[in-house]
Amino acid sequence: MSRALIATVFATAVISLASSAFAAGPASLDDLLEQTKAVHQHEDQANAEREAIFQAQHDKQKALMAEAQAQLAAEKKRGAEMSAAFDGNEKKIGELQGQLEAHSGNLGELFGVVRQVSNDFSTVVRTSIISAQYPDREDFVTKLSQSKELPSTLDLERFWFELQREMTESGKVERFKTKVVSPGGAPVDATVVRVGSFSATTGGKYLAYMPNEKQLSIMARQPGARFESAAKNLEQAHTGYVKSVVDPTRGTLLTIYSLRPNLLERIQRGHEVGYIILTVGIIGAALAIYQLVYLVLVRTKVKSQLHNLASPRTDNPLGRVLATFQGDARRLEENAEVVELRISEAVLKEAPNLERFQSFLRLAIAAGPLLGLIGTVVGMIITFQSITESGSSDPKLMAAGISQAMIATVLGLGIAIPLLFANAWLTSMSRSIMQIIDEQSTGLLAGRLEGAQHA
Repeated sequence: MSRALIATVFATAVISLASSAFAAGPASLDDLLEQTKAVHQHEDQANAEREAIFQAQHDKQKALMAEAQAQLAAEKKRGAEMSAAFDGNEKKIGELQGQLEAHSGNLGELFGVVRQVSNDFSTVVRTSIISAQYPDREDFVTKLSQSKELPSTLDLERFWFELQREMTESGKVERFKTKVVSPGGAPVDATVVRVGSFSATTGGKYLAYMPNEKQLSIMARQPGARFESAAKNLEQAHTGYVKSVVDPTRGTLLTIYSLRPNLLERIQRGHEVGYIILTVGIIGAALAIYQLVYLVLVRTKVKSQLHNLASPRTDNPLGRVLATFQGDARRLEENAEVVELRISEAVLKEAPNLERFQSFLRLAIAAGPLLGLIGTVVGMIITFQSITESGSSDPKLMAAGISQAMIATVLGLGIAIPLLFANAWLTSMSRSIMQIIDEQSTGLLAGRLEGAQHA
């Protein structure tokens, strides 16, 4: 209890006592004197009690002060001892560090080399297809490259083993089972054939390694049927030598090659002009094939007719022309000019069928390059427009227009050159048939006239 609280309580008691004494009221001066003495006695008693309390509290606070000073002295002594111990430990640590450096010798240099090599090797491990078969090695190599402590003997031995395994596995063709991410994104169980650290396939499909997921995924776009066939042959083989695909860049070239557009995509880049050129080329090719089949059949029948000129048949041009010679031989001599005109008429009737579609083919041959030129001009317009809009000559921005220009040119030449050879072939066949018809009809007419004259 504090001194202020004790004084307050004592004053309240004195006032209460005085109030009760004076409340009765003195009857005389003697009574007043007695009351005053009583009040003074009560005040003296209260003061004595208060002094006693104050003294007790003073002694208690003095004891607490002495105790606190003793604790402070003890803590100071303990602090001095701990400071001395700390300085001693620092000195000992310095001595031990010196001993460690002295005993480690070249181990510090070894540690630096291990960190450097493991740091370089961690990059190889992270992107290597082999890590799909041994996924736990990446964490070990990464931890070793980031460690600030001397590696243990076990760590050094395992690191040597991982280096050796990377070199050994790079020269092997391995077959193992693992989970492969499908194009839809779902992991599936698959049997993977790995060619060193260069490529991996499953089901005839090439795989790409995803370092973040530590999994193989089927490439969304495959490099083509020829490469997929090689992958299937490799997966089916168990011994011997098989022709396969090896990417020395560990997937980079294979990915770039798979992004190359196929024939349909190249045609689509030609846009409307390309479709027009293809339409003209398809029509021309269809007509050329039809006429080629017709001429082959006609030539076969004409050759057959040559072996039997005496009995002309109407299923071939030569037979129909020879049929005009039917009649009296004496009339042939009298009307030789008329007969010759009839023969010419019969030959002219056969010419349109033999020379059919050649005019259209010549037109398509001439129109193909011109249409390709139109596509080239349109593609260059698109290219210059992209340069104007972007304000830069970025090749990626110009690629679409240049591609359209080149594709249109290739398509135009692509239909013109084959149709040129086809038209030349058809022209040669039709002329050879017409030559046979002219020779046989003229020779037979001359023979008939000579026979009529001798008769």
